Amino acid sequence: MFFGRRSQGLFGGPCLFIESMRTIVYVDEFNLYYRALKTSLSGGWIFRYCLGRCYGENHDIELVRYFTARVKHTSKNPSQAQRQDIYLKALQKYRSNVEIHFGSFLTHRIRRPLANSKEKQKMVWVLDTKEKSSDVNLAVHLLNDAWLGKCDCATLVSNDSDIAEAMRLVKQQHPKILLGLVTPGSGKRSDKLKRYADFTLRIRESTLNDSQLPNPIPRTNIYKPKSW
Repeated sequence: MFFGRRSQGLFGGPCLFIESMRTIVYVDEFNLYYRALKTSLSGGWIFRYCLGRCYGENHDIELVRYFTARVKHTSKNPSQAQRQDIYLKALQKYRSNVEIHFGSFLTHRIRRPLANSKEKQKMVWVLDTKEKSSDVNLAVHLLNDAWLGKCDCATLVSNDSDIAEAMRLVKQQHPKILLGLVTPGSGKRSDKLKRYADFTLRIRESTLNDSQLPNPIPRTNIYKPKSW
């Protein structure tokens, strides 16, 4: 594998440049959203396919694997499911090499302790909602793509340390595959993930603002939701 010069990446940092590199991008949507997009002025209408375009002209983004779960309407946010559906349709209409993988949300009624409670009641019932399977799905597809020889470079857009073991196995079994780690937000980058990454980058606010999808999506009637 031939490595050339370092170049300025899409995220404002240096990145490795390699000739004719087949690249797959793995996007952990909820990690990206809660760490970088929720408080961003750019909102959710982001062309996240662009997150893989940080290497140079000779990097071929063959596939973007996008890991998410269907959200539901809530009383506080009655249109969030509709907005997500519009966005996912827009993403796939705009780029044909985006493949969406769905996990799920599970809600349980559990008891939790009250913080600094001075009352007799120390515990309360709460609804605990967790997104399931996205990290597992990402890890499985990363390993499968490596073992099938589908890529020369795998770029992970996440900061979820649960993916670290999959990265370790890829580096152990397929040392020629370049692993990239793109970290959403300005918080601390996972040491576990960084340990197995050949290069690391951080998503900057300016990058998010410059990565908007067209509105509307060309040759469709899909428009950006007004609340974004």
